[in-house]
Amino acid sequence: MKLNMCRAKIHRAIVTDGNLNYQGSITIGRNMLNASGIIPFEMIHVNNVTNGNHWETYVIPGEDGQIILNGSPAHHFSKGDIVVIMAFSEISPIDLEDFKQAVVFVDVDNVVTEVETKQLVDYL
Repeated sequence: MKLNMCRAKIHRAIVTDGNLNYQGSITIGRNMLNASGIIPFEMIHVNNVTNGNHWETYVIPGEDGQIILNGSPAHHFSKGDIVVIMAFSEISPIDLEDFKQAVVFVDVDNVVTEVETKQLVDYL
């Protein structure tokens, strides 16, 4: 058995643009990717705090501060929307003791202000 765990989260980032003419994905600034541990082409979940929409897609790296919804999600996310971006991994119960989650906090310009590391054992 494996558990699907949220291993990384970029909390309350601001959408900087949308591009309907791109074939798909989300562009995330390298500053946020590096801080979170999310890697290019990884599948992520994007929750739109502003309007409640949810999207799953893959990541492409961009310039620091960028959050750009590409392709069809550009219809559901607008510049200025607040989003929470999450990456999940399957973890064996044996590895839960060592499991850590990175939560990246950003300011209104998507500059990383804090990275909080949480361990599951802190909640048990």
